[in-house]
Amino acid sequence: MKSWYTIRARASGAQGSRTEVLIYDEIGAYGVTAKGFLAELGALPDDAAIDLRLNSPGGSVFDAVAIYNALKRHTGEITIWIDGIAASAASYIAMAGDTIVMPENAFLMIHDPSGLVMGTAEDMRSTAEALDKVKGSLIQGYAAKSGKADDEIATLLAAETWLDAKDALDLGFIDRIAEPVKLAASFDVARFRNAPPEVVEAASEPGEPLATEPQIEGVADANTQPDPEHPAADAPSQDAGEVTMTDTASVRAEAIAHARAVIDLCRLAGQPQMAGRFLEEDVGLDEVRNRLLAAKAEATPDITAAHAQPGRAATTQSWGDVIARTFKTKG
Repeated sequence: MKSWYTIRARASGAQGSRTEVLIYDEIGAYGVTAKGFLAELGALPDDAAIDLRLNSPGGSVFDAVAIYNALKRHTGEITIWIDGIAASAASYIAMAGDTIVMPENAFLMIHDPSGLVMGTAEDMRSTAEALDKVKGSLIQGYAAKSGKADDEIATLLAAETWLDAKDALDLGFIDRIAEPVKLAASFDVARFRNAPPEVVEAASEPGEPLATEPQIEGVADANTQPDPEHPAADAPSQDAGEVTMTDTASVRAEAIAHARAVIDLCRLAGQPQMAGRFLEEDVGLDEVRNRLLAAKAEATPDITAAHAQPGRAATTQSWGDVIARTFKTKG
């Protein structure tokens, strides 16, 4: 099954034995939540040194908060490497590092959390309150790393602020700038209103990933390129189902778009828990709609007008009809 993260041991080198964590995709994609990530992280020795490499457009803010808190509880040294972009929820995870390293031409983006809800006014108020609480947690995390005041962080979040390495260093969000890396595209940045031209241009060129290949086995420097004539010894083989950076951008984009559509449909139908099963079974969108309609029809009563409206017949509408019209409107 595809996943957005990988956790594995690195070969011992000059810096001793270290664990490498890769987050090279959208957090929460493919129906994989942070639960598995947290379980694997918790299985590491308490004092294990971690190199966490980020190249992510963000994703589930709730998963990101859980990952941040788990990393902060870890007693071993944590070094964060921003290999391409760390946007949205991914930038918050980066703040958990003891040392944050960012190539000169990489990007960090912070903004207000957002969410999608369909339901009553009370449902929407509850979601707004939850987002306010999450925003408070984000502000605390960014402020703790940068030393900036809460109101300064809140202003940066509201503006959807993109930072290159120099800006991030000046504001205190990172600790060190590394040599530039080759940027290429694989992420959908259309959702962001202030994405830098460099990122937009890279994203418009299919077939290129938006970061360098991760340096994995026994490599101390993030920018050191492997020597094809002297491969690293005992390099672990990759499982056939593992997502690698050799995947084409079109395949990756298609998979992410499908996962996002499935999750959105489930949220709109009030059945977010069904998304994981649909993604595991690789169910098409038409079948997802049909199953959601069936589930909603079975789970909820009809909606009948309490009082007849002048000039309109008092009709009964099932939730299935309501959801069907919503799906048609949303495309």
